[in-house]
Amino acid sequence: MINTVLYDMDGLLLDTEPLWGESMLKIASKHKIPITRERFKETTGLRIYEVTQHWALHYPWHGNSPQEIADEILEDIIAASKRSGMVLDGVINSLELLQANDFKIGLASSSPKHMIDALVEYFDLKKYFDAITSADVVDYGKPHPGVFMYCADELGVKPHNCLVFEDSVNGMIAAKAARMKVIVVPDELHFDDPRFALADKKLKSLTQFDLGILKHL
Repeated sequence: MINTVLYDMDGLLLDTEPLWGESMLKIASKHKIPITRERFKETTGLRIYEVTQHWALHYPWHGNSPQEIADEILEDIIAASKRSGMVLDGVINSLELLQANDFKIGLASSSPKHMIDALVEYFDLKKYFDAITSADVVDYGKPHPGVFMYCADELGVKPHNCLVFEDSVNGMIAAKAARMKVIVVPDELHFDDPRFALADKKLKSLTQFDLGILKHL
């Protein structure tokens, strides 16, 4: 029986997913690191500090360290999110519905804790979550299931009692590897990706979510 729901953040709670690419290109260009959008494919699924380590190995530059570059990218994304980001449609209603029906609610994101805390606070979402977990605290990011397993443990629940909301293929794989149910809410560009067939349910928006869907998983 599902008694706990875990949310991803970027692209699921907030429309911040595109900002990663914009900030990475901006900061890379500033430091003369030869990164292009095409080269993002090399680091899909990696956490930002792993991304800049990869850059340092394959596209070395002079000056700031990989960690300093990652920190600068994060600060740029946080500022851009506050400036132009928004909570996605259906998010608040889904959170309030789950909270009103006594579900435990967690946030499990690959984003660094510093970024999660800043944005959850800024967009007034913290009050909905019983646990907030970053992949910073586990050895591997998504598609490894570690961040979801850790969040479930923080909430004191078993993985098979959890439902995950995700927008990405890597996140979906991580949730399934954790033996959790998963509802995907992909963006329009990736909605028809055949890999999402692995999910238990696919929605165009969280506005489509209700407890009837949950009971039939």
